[in-house]
Amino acid sequence: MSHTIHIPADEIEISAMRSQGSGGQNVNKVSSAIHLRFAIRPSSLSEDHKERLLALNDRRISAEGVIVIKAQLHRSQELNRLDALQRLHELVQITAKPPRKRKPTRPTRSSQKKRLENKSRHGQLKTLRGKISD
Repeated sequence: MSHTIHIPADEIEISAMRSQGSGGQNVNKVSSAIHLRFAIRPSSLSEDHKERLLALNDRRISAEGVIVIKAQLHRSQELNRLDALQRLHELVQITAKPPRKRKPTRPTRSSQKKRLENKSRHGQLKTLRGKISD
């Protein structure tokens, strides 16, 4: 079963802005950085997928449930747009596969026996540390 998610383009809000950092005069003239916003709750993703995304402890997800990605690694606006979309895709793909259910197991009889032997040995050691009475 494939867990590939498709996000429609109309659900992603992309805006260009001036990039920060070094780059000479080009930084002051060209809006090459990309600011991507994707609202999780009104999106077309499935409900359980939305819950898993909102439960992620990621600083790119705001308290309102909006993924905000700022891409300014490249000097080209198009490369930054592709980088932002790629990072959004990776973040969404993390939660595409539902977590596996935990199958409860019981400790083996030998491990239980070993644990009880260690407990009694430790108890005997503690009693030997006590004061000796005449």
